[in-house]
Amino acid sequence: MTSLRKLGSSDLEVFPLALGGNVFGWTADEAQSFAVLDAYTAAGGNFIDTADVYSAWVPGNKGGESETVIGDWLTARGNRSDVVLATKVGAHPEYKGLSAGTIKSGAEESLRRLRTDYIDLFYTHYDDPTVPVEEIIGALDELVTSGKVRAIAASNVTAERLQEFLDFSDREGLARYSALQPHYNLVSRDTYEGSLEQVASRSGLAAVPYYALASGFLTGKYRPGAQVESARAAGAGKHLETQRGLRVLAALDEVAKNRDAELATVALAWLAAQPTVAAPLASARTVEQLPALLAVGELELTDAEVSALTAASA
Repeated sequence: MTSLRKLGSSDLEVFPLALGGNVFGWTADEAQSFAVLDAYTAAGGNFIDTADVYSAWVPGNKGGESETVIGDWLTARGNRSDVVLATKVGAHPEYKGLSAGTIKSGAEESLRRLRTDYIDLFYTHYDDPTVPVEEIIGALDELVTSGKVRAIAASNVTAERLQEFLDFSDREGLARYSALQPHYNLVSRDTYEGSLEQVASRSGLAAVPYYALASGFLTGKYRPGAQVESARAAGAGKHLETQRGLRVLAALDEVAKNRDAELATVALAWLAAQPTVAAPLASARTVEQLPALLAVGELELTDAEVSALTAASA
């Protein structure tokens, strides 16, 4: 049985792989989404991540599609209390930014779509420097105090601004960020390592990295000369044009072969081994894509394997 990990200073305990809900209502229809959610939870997974904006970028969608699918699934399965549910506010076309009113209205809309009366982990999706720290934390604190949100988290925020948020919360005794969702993977390390990671480490925040598989590049399906049909092919394929990308693939191949593991599992296991990381975030469009992701809970890399991958990704 894969053991759960404590999420920063919160009382939430999560499976070491967060299941991304960005594909639900986009590249996975309701039936596919339900199947993926069923398989993930059947394997012991309990950490489901979405956002109010998913998937507003799709023609004909307006945002909230992913939350609606998840809400319908939770209602159909009657398992709300078994799931740690994370969503985000601030990027929905009708609820942009982080004014107090937007945060509160966005939360109410998410609760409605998710068909629940509380959100376990509520992220500010993108920082909004036009709004004072005290207004943002004040609004989030009201949601926590009212019981509508259990814990708060940040994404897409600078180290300096994150420190401001934490200092204000500590000084005023208000709700405090307990987790951080940074862009972080083997081919994108400077998006987290450095000052942002230092703030997280110093302040006891848990990291839940997104783009954990670099839009699919770290699954190994993108190789020189290979054609991949995917909505993310252009983004993932660009890593083949860098020496770092090719070095990382070679190192992943070596570790995966030695451990009889999928490349995706090894890439996620490297992330899971990093200080502050509680659970990498990855999405699956089909049930067949899940086993390689779920296996991160069972694969513990040796220090030598972690070092080899770290060196290759430098």
